[in-house]
Amino acid sequence: MISVASQATSKLIQFLVAPGGLNAAIAVVAQAENVVLAPVPTQQIFAENVSSDIAEKSGETKYTALYVYCGKIMNTLNEKFRTFSGTLQLEVDVRVSQDRLEGIDRVSQLYTDAVTQTLSQVRGDWGQGVFYAGTYEISFGPVKHGGRNFIKSAKILLQVDASIG
Repeated sequence: MISVASQATSKLIQFLVAPGGLNAAIAVVAQAENVVLAPVPTQQIFAENVSSDIAEKSGETKYTALYVYCGKIMNTLNEKFRTFSGTLQLEVDVRVSQDRLEGIDRVSQLYTDAVTQTLSQVRGDWGQGVFYAGTYEISFGPVKHGGRNFIKSAKILLQVDASIG
């Protein structure tokens, strides 16, 4: 049931771009940490699973960027007579880039913190049979060459329950 994955991904992006969503959380994190963090424009939030290498080769990539997608669908048939009843693993890949190596880890952590704050605000029923309990897992990738010179990625994995049909 691929359509439920698309619906959940779209809903997550709506939460991120909404007023009071990601950019509001970025402002709160920046103020709390006494740093300057640029907001993430809506045009830099993508519903795609694309590696940074491919994204940079395909066009003019700007950072900070978020890639939101469904990485896994598990139809466990928790509700036996439903078309789909299981779990979707949504992923938010937060990519930051800068010209200097110093501080890139910290910047990546701050943007990731803003995403997790946004996720905390949207716990509960997402509508259309999708429910988010609030759990997530974060993995930080190594710094690589790319972007403005260096690029760092953090992946946030969250599971949503879905029940349709």
